[in-house]
Amino acid sequence: MILLKRLRTAVLLLVPLFLIVQYGPPLLSFVVLQAFILAALLEFFGLARKKKLHPQVVLGLIIAFIISFSFFFRTVFPLDAALFAAFLLTAVFFVASFQRVEQLPYFTQSITVTFFGAFYISFPMNYLYLITVERGVYAIYFLCAVIFLGDSGAYFFGKLIGRHKMTPLASPNKTWEGSVGGIVFAVLGALAARQLFFRDVGLGAALLCGVLVHAAAQVSDPLESLFKRAVGVKDSSNFLPGHGGFLDRIDSFLLAAPAFYYFIKFFWK
Repeated sequence: MILLKRLRTAVLLLVPLFLIVQYGPPLLSFVVLQAFILAALLEFFGLARKKKLHPQVVLGLIIAFIISFSFFFRTVFPLDAALFAAFLLTAVFFVASFQRVEQLPYFTQSITVTFFGAFYISFPMNYLYLITVERGVYAIYFLCAVIFLGDSGAYFFGKLIGRHKMTPLASPNKTWEGSVGGIVFAVLGALAARQLFFRDVGLGAALLCGVLVHAAAQVSDPLESLFKRAVGVKDSSNFLPGHGGFLDRIDSFLLAAPAFYYFIKFFWK
């Protein structure tokens, strides 16, 4: 029953996403990506509220979109300008709105979690847009093959032969054996994607990309889990039946997408 629920949710989510990425204009892909960033950031701030960290949600969303716009309007609004604008806006907001003594005990955590949350999700996720416009949709398929097959390999290897805990606090079920299995399957995913989409890329470069990108994903996943562990919840939300929340679904991309972008930028033709 749980597997059927997961499958149904995956189909309902992935089929429209495939059609948008494959056939839609870049602007549509950018807008849909912002919707995912919005949903994931709201979940992150929801976790922060459970710990009484007082995130400023509207400000955080504005910061996230400022960062996003720097990826869409790169020539006229580069990332360094966006970060300064976000920092300036954050400073003005907190100086103007924190006027009472009773607000001081939660000032530090409020400004930190608000700015960090927006950057943590918006900055890395927007690399998916850069990958699409600079390398094409097939590069996105390559990245997804590495991550999804790697995750499957890690799960099955961990279930079958997993003995040694890798991140016992963040993700108690993850093992070093599963990690190795994930890398093996990620390499197979990279090999298959290269044969299908990027035969002009060197075999060694493609396989090394699979190793490094999935290694980044294996760090990204337990990092997100630490936020949930700190709150004492299993999923960031229950919005996606059988899959948890949006933040749970994108967590691997938070480090893997930038790692993939820079690897292909410097090591692929």
